[in-house]
Amino acid sequence: MNRFSPNQISFVTSGTPEADAAAESLRNHYGDAGFENAAVIVALGGDGLMLQTLHRGMDRHVPVYGMNFGSVGFLMNEFATEGLVERLKAAKPTDIYPLAMTVLDANGRKHEALALNEVSLFRASYQAVKLEIQIDGRPRLNELICDGVLVSTPAGSTAYNLSAHGPILPIDAPLLALTPISPFRPRRWRGAILNNRAEVTFRAMEAQKRPVSAVADNVEFQNVLEVTIREDREHKVTLLFDPGTSLEERVLSEQFRY
Repeated sequence: MNRFSPNQISFVTSGTPEADAAAESLRNHYGDAGFENAAVIVALGGDGLMLQTLHRGMDRHVPVYGMNFGSVGFLMNEFATEGLVERLKAAKPTDIYPLAMTVLDANGRKHEALALNEVSLFRASYQAVKLEIQIDGRPRLNELICDGVLVSTPAGSTAYNLSAHGPILPIDAPLLALTPISPFRPRRWRGAILNNRAEVTFRAMEAQKRPVSAVADNVEFQNVLEVTIREDREHKVTLLFDPGTSLEERVLSEQFRY
């Protein structure tokens, strides 16, 4: 059971009128400790707000409980004003470790960012990109011609990765999904499932002619030459779900949708 007092809750919203009205009602009922002082964050919005909130609080190790005011709400619980403290105390925690992305751009600068869902590379012009793929420093695919490619965490495997026909990974699996986006050559290559200790490196070929951008969740870098991705065990976020609706259950159920 999660332990905290009612005055340790903070509320954040997506800014829609419905979410803001719900937050005002909840604050009147439970107060608001403020983001920096909270022992638990309640996010009122959709999955996009959940990701933003998790990134914002990543270094504070504060669990986040979402209530859905978005369109999909895969990471959210149902909204209700009453019984929030009891729901929070009974909620099941799920820990997620992010991907660490290191980018080398065409100007020789290095950039770093973290991704909870996926790291994606995209073509930045009308031409497909050409990429070399290395796993743990060893070339595995000398040339991938495609619109893009991504590396997904288990938590992100039901998001963009699934739309790109990648595999759904169990939430507690020590795995990563490597999935091409509209591959042209090799045409029948559908990606790979990797150990979560693997280090993945993409090298852009003909980068000036075929520019590439790299995105970690919502952080983008352009004109990249090389991107290295690994799981970061030094950071962690915790999501809270009502009993019977855990992220593990949602990921499992998603595999039986048709």
